[in-house]
Amino acid sequence: MILAPLPLTPDRDIPAPVLTELTALYASDREFQALSGDFPDPDDIRPEQVAAALAEELANPDVEVLLARAEGRLVGVVVTLARHPDPADPDPWIGLLMVDAAARARGYGRRIAEGVEERFRAAGRDALRLAVLANNPKGLAFWTALGYEVIGHRPDRQLGRPCAVLRKELGTAQG
Repeated sequence: MILAPLPLTPDRDIPAPVLTELTALYASDREFQALSGDFPDPDDIRPEQVAAALAEELANPDVEVLLARAEGRLVGVVVTLARHPDPADPDPWIGLLMVDAAARARGYGRRIAEGVEERFRAAGRDALRLAVLANNPKGLAFWTALGYEVIGHRPDRQLGRPCAVLRKELGTAQG
């Protein structure tokens, strides 16, 4: 699996073929889209909506969008935040990790998370945080199985949705 930054055109747009892939990936996870409320209709996710959501993320210079590809196809996307807006929070964050529903149960989610952890570990970061929507028990089970621990509960910054905040110590680089 290859984990690489989202390519952008010189005008900072997402190339049309990549946007088509991303739209299909977002649409493949109807259950999460219904839980999150990120899109008005989880049964009708449109390219312009995905482009707008990612443009909003990328407006923050500390955000990185990484695409996960396996066997030439997009299998996942992860959005990371190198610095949280709260100056008291020293850790980078995972804002979103989504795996194509057709590619689930093949270990891609775990491998994407490990790739993100390694990137931050190599950058000298000590830990990683994320938030899981309170209404997403599958997401909570996934992250806790990877060693993340619940450290608190609070509303998310964007929409005020109830979330569990999780953290994982990254330890030293693995050789």
